[in-house]
Parts: sequence; structure tokens; C-alpha cells
Amino acid sequence: MKKILVFGASSSKNSINKRFAYYVGDLLADAEITKIDLVDFEMPLYSIDRERESGIPQKAIAFRNLVSENDGIIISLAEHNGVYTAVFKNLFDWISRIEGGAWANKPMLLLATSPGPRGGSTVLQIAANRFPWNNGNVVATYSLPSYGENFEEGIGIRDSALQDQLKSVLTKFSESIQLPQEQVV
Repeated sequence: MKKILVFGASSSKNSINKRFAYYVGDLLADAEITKIDLVDFEMPLYSIDRERESGIPQKAIAFRNLVSENDGIIISLAEHNGVYTAVFKNLFDWISRIEGGAWANKPMLLLATSPGPRGGSTVLQIAANRFPWNNGNVVATYSLPSYGENFEEGIGIRDSALQDQLKSVLTKFSESIQLPQEQVV
């Protein structure tokens, strides 16, 4: 069974990106989903001096272990001023210092949503271009515009064209995951 790590790249209690990531993860059939909250991985701001003095924080190592233990990753990126949230950027900075690259070449589905019509597309593009430089295997991206208009809790995406687009990228992501030989039945 495929093991998928799912999270929203935000520390907000009411993050629409966290809710959206969890929703998309739940759409995957025959997958074991591990949902995490980045609040559990908050740590000191990265600096080379801090790394030299104290090493890499245990929370960064624990997160990177989760990346390694899963077969794929779904992230819904919140956009703050057109870029990553501070909590996500800090985590990314720390895990990029761990041997093997931040994303361990795992297939990734990158999502974004926002209240506005661009749906976090700026941060989505930044991540899709940047993550491959840190061993990210970005298989597909998907932006959901105008979250409040296009998504309803308990129902999901209201617009059929947006629903079809999501199904397409989810299929592409799922098909890209190669299970280790010992997991194949």
C-alpha cells in the first residue's frame, strides 16, 4: 500500500491549505495517509551559526524521516506575500541541510489555494521550480482559486471542471509512485 505524507504549509489553526491538503489526501484510494501539522515542527530560525553551534534540530530530523518513510508527498502551499510561509521556509531551510536532499526524490503533488482568484499560483510556481534543486520530484501541481466559492467542507470542490482537473493530477501523482519491491503484493 502506498504511504503518503500530507500537510498544509502553514501554521494557522484555520489554514485552508491544511484543510485542502487533507481533503486531497483522503481522495487517494488504497493509500495510507499520514497527515501532519507544521505547528508540530516549529523550531528556531535557521542560521549557519546556529547549525554549527547546536546542530540540526530533532524536529527537522523527525520531519525528514517522515519524508523518507513515505512513498509520496502532498503539500498545499499557503502564500504569504507571494512566497512560502515563514514556518514552511524555516523547515525547508533546516531539512535542506540533511544528507540526501530535502525531499529524497519522492514523487510530489504540489497544491495551493487562496481566497482570491489566483489560488496561490505564485508560491506554487516558485515551489515547482525550486524543489527539484533539493531532490524534489514534482509530478504535478494544482491551484484551486477562490477557495470560499469553489470548496465546501464535507462536499469538496463544487465546480466540475476544477474537480476533473484535480482528478487528473491525482491520477498522475498516484501512478508515479513506485512501491519498494518488498511492499509489492
